[in-house]
Amino acid sequence: MTARRRDGLLRQRDFRLLWAGETTSRFGSNITGVAMPLVAVVTLDASTFWVGALAAAAWFPWLLLGLPAGAWVDRLPRRPLMIACNLGSLVLLLSVPAAAWLDVLTMTQLVVVSLLTGVANVFFSIAYRVYVPFVVPREHLTEANAKLQGSESAAQLAGLGGGGVLAGAFGAVNGLLADAATFLVSTLCLLGIRGREPAPKRPERAPSLRKDVAEGLRHTVRDPYLRVLTTYGTVTNLLLTGYQALLTVFLVRELHVGAAAVGWLLAGSSVGGLLGAVVATPVARRFGTARGMLLCKFATAPFGLLIPLAVPGWRVALLPVGGAVLALGVVSANVIQGAFRQQYCPPQLLGRITASISVANFGAIPVGSLLGGALGGLLGLRPALWLLTAGLAVSSVLLLAGPLRNRRDLPTEPPAGEPPAPPPAGPAEPGGASGPADSAAPADRRSVRYAVPEQG
Repeated sequence: MTARRRDGLLRQRDFRLLWAGETTSRFGSNITGVAMPLVAVVTLDASTFWVGALAAAAWFPWLLLGLPAGAWVDRLPRRPLMIACNLGSLVLLLSVPAAAWLDVLTMTQLVVVSLLTGVANVFFSIAYRVYVPFVVPREHLTEANAKLQGSESAAQLAGLGGGGVLAGAFGAVNGLLADAATFLVSTLCLLGIRGREPAPKRPERAPSLRKDVAEGLRHTVRDPYLRVLTTYGTVTNLLLTGYQALLTVFLVRELHVGAAAVGWLLAGSSVGGLLGAVVATPVARRFGTARGMLLCKFATAPFGLLIPLAVPGWRVALLPVGGAVLALGVVSANVIQGAFRQQYCPPQLLGRITASISVANFGAIPVGSLLGGALGGLLGLRPALWLLTAGLAVSSVLLLAGPLRNRRDLPTEPPAGEPPAPPPAGPAEPGGASGPADSAAPADRRSVRYAVPEQG
């Protein structure tokens, strides 16, 4: 392989800007994932109910707006929409330290900020996934996915640890300033992109929003590949977030880990995500994209059973090791799956299909957290972890219910009868690209979970 082939994507200015801006923003979002609950607990002395409400507020917009957001994204230019979402989130996050300095900060404001930044995240996440194919050329598809997933894991690892350090050194409220700054960096990077996406095609007579939403849902449910992958992602997100909801309590009360070490032990799972991004390309090349994805899932899911085996002493390391191997499997499969979806889905439906899948996958997250808490209270922490990780160990069987089991590679073109991907928006410039391709956008830029979730 030549040096030009290896660094081809890094030679493209537009991708470098998109990648750098989003990686910086994800780092800040992971800092907020640590700092925001600390503001509630330490600064405002919030009750358990309010802390739970704060976490739920970030996910609620997916259930409320996820489906219509996909239809709106398909009708709007994506880059201006992403810039507006970034600037809105920046202002909202700055309002928290400003209110604290004026001594008027309340839990109501924190929940409203979490809710509204969640709304911005819904639109940004869907628009981002639809926008990337106009920045990254098709021949660099797998490389783009690996870089995006790898930087997500790196940002999670650094953000979880860095959030605690910043909160301890400067106060939890001031830690939110770091996330606000990353939204500004992301905005400047988006403004620096030179390539221009083609304007979304507008039919002579605009269909109703309900009809647009129904079309995306119908395509997702009827397509055998999308249906199986969405079902599998929803089930595994339910189980992943179920066991993750118990980890902090398990570490402190069962394994007697000090508060300073909890964040680093939880963040250790992100190391697996980095490895997953590295191995995805050679696995897909060696075994094929369909078989490679199945291998990643079946080979790694049973390692989650190491988590409930952890006990005080050196065997506490079994918890981050189990989580890291799970993350390796999830990220490597996400690299392959994300590439498949943006090539395979009809481009004029991509926003709505993305929203349909995201609502199912992300809607499982608050349910999974409630399930984990309920099982932990009913059965005890360790038995609940055994039950949830055993479910993860066998969940990969769901992937065999569709056509994946009979294929070496996933299809790379829209189904017969659907229009192909659009041509590039304009001539490619040196160091830049504007052709259709794909990327695996991370599951959610506002979320902080200690094993990487299935992408939505």
